[in-house]
Amino acid sequence: MKLQKRSQVDAYIAAAAPFAQPILKLLRERVLASGIELEETLKWRNPTWMHEGKIVCGMAAFRAHCAFGFWDRELQAEVAKATGGGSSDDSVMHRIRIETLAQVPSAAQLKGWMKQAVERAKAPAAKCEPRAPKPEAEVPEDLSRAPARNAAAERRFAAFSPSKRREYIDWITEAKREETRQSRLEQALEWIAEGKSRHWKYERR
Repeated sequence: MKLQKRSQVDAYIAAAAPFAQPILKLLRERVLASGIELEETLKWRNPTWMHEGKIVCGMAAFRAHCAFGFWDRELQAEVAKATGGGSSDDSVMHRIRIETLAQVPSAAQLKGWMKQAVERAKAPAAKCEPRAPKPEAEVPEDLSRAPARNAAAERRFAAFSPSKRREYIDWITEAKREETRQSRLEQALEWIAEGKSRHWKYERR
């Protein structure tokens, strides 16, 4: 399937600075000559090429330089190392800085990288291993004794989830002064007896 050039990309190149236009044209020509089935579009107002709905690469023009890069960050690091290109500030893609036609990657280089980019885009995402649950927080002695003075607090605290108990334990034990600790302890008993979590004020009702 032959890629249909987008008029928006033509307009983008035409609006670029005179020094940037031949660079952008050559980058586009070499990307399209890679033999990869691509969709040409604009993403974040910059020319971008996609394959089967996934971003492969993109380019951009700035005041004093152009930038080109791949969506896959590992591949982009390889490209930057191979070309010796400095990085271009970009929150979306890591891209190499290009100031002259001589710095544009060769057709053969781009073809190889494009194939790698498509293969990586098709690779299944790595599964995240579930995090091990935090161990039960150790209840400080003063908190373990205090609920005995308040049957409702004792019953509620025992029924709380480990994370709910931890919130109270951390709040009390993080107090730097003894009077602060005792004040928090008394407040905690009141809230616990009412079945409230440590951050109940911020919970949606």
